[in-house]
Amino acid sequence: MRKLITSEAITEGHPDKICDKISDKILDTALSQDKFSKMAVEATIKDELILIYGEAKTKASIDYENIAKEVLKDIGYEEEYKVIIKVGVQSAEINNAVDKDVICAGDQGIMFGYASNESVEFMPLPILFANRLAKRLATIRKNSKNSILRPDGKTQVTIEYIDNKPVRVDTIIIASQHKTGIDKKELESLIINEVIKKVIPEEFIDYNTKILINTSGSFVTGGSFGDSGTTGRKIVADTYGGAGKVGGGCFSSKDPSKVDRSAAYYARYVAKNIVANKYASRCEVELSYAIGMEKPISVHIETFNTESVAMEKIYEYVNNNFDFSVDNIIKELDLLRPIYYNLAAYGHFGRDDLDLSWETIKSWLVSTLFSISSIFSIITIT
Repeated sequence: MRKLITSEAITEGHPDKICDKISDKILDTALSQDKFSKMAVEATIKDELILIYGEAKTKASIDYENIAKEVLKDIGYEEEYKVIIKVGVQSAEINNAVDKDVICAGDQGIMFGYASNESVEFMPLPILFANRLAKRLATIRKNSKNSILRPDGKTQVTIEYIDNKPVRVDTIIIASQHKTGIDKKELESLIINEVIKKVIPEEFIDYNTKILINTSGSFVTGGSFGDSGTTGRKIVADTYGGAGKVGGGCFSSKDPSKVDRSAAYYARYVAKNIVANKYASRCEVELSYAIGMEKPISVHIETFNTESVAMEKIYEYVNNNFDFSVDNIIKELDLLRPIYYNLAAYGHFGRDDLDLSWETIKSWLVSTLFSISSIFSIITIT
């Protein structure tokens, strides 16, 4: 069976990613001074105006305005910006539900983790390639003092699958902001030779692969002056590009007590280990939590009929090796560190440029973290 699967990614200069990076820079600043900070501070940007808003409970001293302006300079924008700040204290009701003898879930909701054996990173190839193309656009721009590229951009990759195996790249679409007066052929040559050919393996490109660059024509006005941006609007690009489900909650701005972030990382950790240990070719782990509760309400494992052993064996492996309690997730993955700014663009999973604890591969012989009976009651084999 033949099918086409497409994923889209964006550069750090896209207005939504600007806001993600501002939010996670604020989080990192808080965690670097007070690792028990409870943060949910978001951002919105349009033209020269930045609004920073949300809730925080922290001992850290945070210069919100300066952080936002530093992020924009780090990305590559040189305009002047005005910052409005509206940050309150986290609700005492939420804080009392979270901070107990052990850390409990900071919200209710569902989270998903996904893995596939179609790449060495155990990621779907469309989003893996799309994110790497976006990152490559930023890399060549920043490495050249006279680059014709500007920070905003989007990438899109369509891959052809036959019998669920990726065989070729069908289409690559790249939209890159650029300086004024640039010849389109010069731009196309730069992107083909320095971006696409540096990222996409040669064996995936053939004579029928379509490459579309700046199909709108000129792309001079970008960033917040071309569109508005808000924290958390690119959760599909942040995760699996549509190949795996998303729970609806974003990652950026949230400290690890928010299970939208920490449990999604752990779900990926479990799914990747199931595939890496060859119990299945594809795996999706679904978790659900309730605010103030230590353990998940439900855990579901889906292998899309690709399992190589009985599902009971997979659940046994998960029960013996993983603890889904919020307190354990934070400790096992060491999430109270200022590591989030670099995650805010180019994906949270399958990164080859970052050392991420939730990308670690365990083996069957890992010591039992807790007894099977402690969680088996919330896992239903379906």
